[in-house]
Amino acid sequence: MSVTTDVSIESETSHFSKKLVGQWIVVLGLIYLLLVAVSTISGGFKSATGDNARQLFEFARNPVTGLVIGTIATALIQSSSTVTSIIVGLVAGGLPVGLAIPMVMGANIGTTITNTIVSLGHVREREEFKRAYAAATIHDFFNLLCVVLLLPLELMTGFLSRSGYALASMMSGSGSLSIKEFNVVKPIIQPALYFFQDIVLAGMPKVATGVFMILIGVIMIFVVITLLGKLLKSLMVGKAKEILHKSVGRGPFSGLLSGILLTVLVQSSSTTTSLIVPLAGNGVFSLRQVYPFTLGANIGTCITALLATTAITGGNAVLALQIAFVHLLYNMTGVIIIYGIPFLRNLPLYAAEHLAESTVKNKLYALGYIFGVFFLIPGVLIALSNWLGL
Repeated sequence: MSVTTDVSIESETSHFSKKLVGQWIVVLGLIYLLLVAVSTISGGFKSATGDNARQLFEFARNPVTGLVIGTIATALIQSSSTVTSIIVGLVAGGLPVGLAIPMVMGANIGTTITNTIVSLGHVREREEFKRAYAAATIHDFFNLLCVVLLLPLELMTGFLSRSGYALASMMSGSGSLSIKEFNVVKPIIQPALYFFQDIVLAGMPKVATGVFMILIGVIMIFVVITLLGKLLKSLMVGKAKEILHKSVGRGPFSGLLSGILLTVLVQSSSTTTSLIVPLAGNGVFSLRQVYPFTLGANIGTCITALLATTAITGGNAVLALQIAFVHLLYNMTGVIIIYGIPFLRNLPLYAAEHLAESTVKNKLYALGYIFGVFFLIPGVLIALSNWLGL
């Protein structure tokens, strides 16, 4: 009798293990689809805007317009790495560093729109949406606070510009450290993008292709987040939860380092932060645990751009290196000052929590926030700067 019971228990255990493995394979598949969805939206914006995104930068005449253009361009292209690469190229071509610095700061703000869109996938579940939306917008509020504090300081002292130039001068003439082609995610998701762009939407005008890709990406996000949420609720217990908490949730330094390493690996802070939002929505991580992870993503995206920039040669190579160092120093300084001072550290937390509570009560706040922060306010700032003759 005991032998039969043991065999039965062993059979049930084996069945449970197979089911668990199958569920984790589905989770990996859904994460892959989430990456494809984010990249599809990015590719859609690039296809819809064409060369107009680069032309946006021609309107930068002062720090205010530079900041706004960096924000809008990144919100449209959905990739701060792409925008900072364009900025580095423009600096190498003669764009004044003084105008490029606010553009880089704006790129930090614009890149946060992606994870905010991802959080909308939780909109059906009140508490999930509240947690996910707060986790997404804390990145926004941190970057906004960075600009409020550091842009005036830079305009008054030039500390970022001078520090960046000093570091660039030290590195100029050294061998190339470029890892521009190193991206473990891009080769995996590229076939799916080609499928949408070159097969499903083949023959359509570029603008129409771009619009359809954006719609496909948004729909995919909603479907994937819904399915992922249901699976994670059952899987994020025991050992799996413990492993994740050891890498991200153990403490601020661990979270910061995890954000840096993952972003260096995938070369996209918007992808990194978009992956953490569903986990926050499902209660795996608290807002305070997500916070340092997103700051690490900010730093990680600078490191990849910096290493790629070292391959640039020519008369303005030092200036290109300078703006890359400025981007890194800006994000590191923001982390040290804002996260290092308790009062400042808590401001993005309170703002994200308050906005999430208000948005849960009225979902229109979400659309109003995205449109207002990433498009309306930047447009008003440009209009004001033109009116004041800046």
